[in-house]
Amino acid sequence: MTYPAPGAPALAQQIAGLIAAASLPTHLDAKQGYDHGTFVPAYVMYPQADMPILQVSLQHGYNPAAHFALGRALAPLRDAGVLIVGSGLSYHNLRMFGPAAKIPSEAFDDWLCEVMALPPEPRTAALLDWEQAPYARICHEQEDHLAPLFVALGAAEADPAQQVYHDKGLMGGVTASSYKLG
Repeated sequence: MTYPAPGAPALAQQIAGLIAAASLPTHLDAKQGYDHGTFVPAYVMYPQADMPILQVSLQHGYNPAAHFALGRALAPLRDAGVLIVGSGLSYHNLRMFGPAAKIPSEAFDDWLCEVMALPPEPRTAALLDWEQAPYARICHEQEDHLAPLFVALGAAEADPAQQVYHDKGLMGGVTASSYKLG
């Protein structure tokens, strides 16, 4: 699949500066293509590929605190009108889709819904300890689809979360939700 959206080199430079100022590792890569977590939602939102897009990679190891810190570093971009999208899924176990996903995905999603409704400080604390959630490691063997939520929350940490999508029958049995901040 090709998604020929223009990049945003000046913004990429600004973002690299914000990340470096937060003492987080960063480097620019003009040759890196878009990950499916970037081009799929971008294609849905901007099918003409006429919106400048850039992606920020997740850190190796998926440390929740590091991803919250990354989001906090990016927070000033919101005031400049930059849309920050943390693209992922509240359930991502490729070996367990369909009916087998019903119980673990619903339990984890219920926990996530409760946590996302908390005030900012306890919400962040609970998400930093996300592995204690019901079926956490069954729902996320690797947290590559959960860590983007930490970045988005770090960028909008003081904002209440609003559930904007909830499905109990996704892909034959998966319960999944999406949230908006700000």
